[in-house]
Amino acid sequence: MWAGGYTSRSAPVKFGETSCIIIVVTRQYKLKRRAERQDETRQRIVDATIELHQTIGPAATTISQIAERAGVGRVTVYRHFPDELTLASACSGQYFQRNPAPDPDNWRAIDNPGERLRSGLRDTYAYHRATEQMMTHVLADAREHPVVAPYHQLWRHATDVLVEPWPVRGRRRTLLRAGIALALSFETWRTLTHEQGLPDHQAVELMLRLTQTYEPEHRGNSNNDTLRKRPGPPHRQSQARQTHSGSIS
Repeated sequence: MWAGGYTSRSAPVKFGETSCIIIVVTRQYKLKRRAERQDETRQRIVDATIELHQTIGPAATTISQIAERAGVGRVTVYRHFPDELTLASACSGQYFQRNPAPDPDNWRAIDNPGERLRSGLRDTYAYHRATEQMMTHVLADAREHPVVAPYHQLWRHATDVLVEPWPVRGRRRTLLRAGIALALSFETWRTLTHEQGLPDHQAVELMLRLTQTYEPEHRGNSNNDTLRKRPGPPHRQSQARQTHSGSIS
């Protein structure tokens, strides 16, 4: 006889099955809550690390500071992130997910080289401004760190996209690429906007002047691009005319 007055065979079997279901569901709930708490702890550690990297920089950030800010012990930090690379990868992945960079492939919709470059620089400088606090510290402390490699690759790809439509070859293309890479650089943007006090739009226009020598000029309906060479200073033009005139006489 079962406790509680159950005398038939069906009742205890049903009760036993129900008990098993309750035990299984309760265990699943506890496992789920445990996983959720672990995820929450992991997220606090990542958030704490990102905040410290933004304020004092990766080089000055310690595990003890991360643990204190996240409200956990050092052992807990190491339990979730056994080494520095694992923690840095988690932080960089989340930071760039929250702060997505411009997609250079979108600029390909603009055929005109100068306008494509202008659009690319506007997007780039807006992104530099939005991520300035973090990237100032990261590039100073961890420029060659493996987790920063995708950041550098982004701007190499951006340079490729912006150079594509320019109808120049050889040394001129090499110089053009160098100028565009320089214009896209975070350090260039900081120099122009912080040290020289230029607003973003003026910094963009200044960098565009670097490429004026390579601006394509279309003649008639021809599909061949020619190069518009910027005129020299007036005194040089005058000297050139005098030399030419003297040679004819």
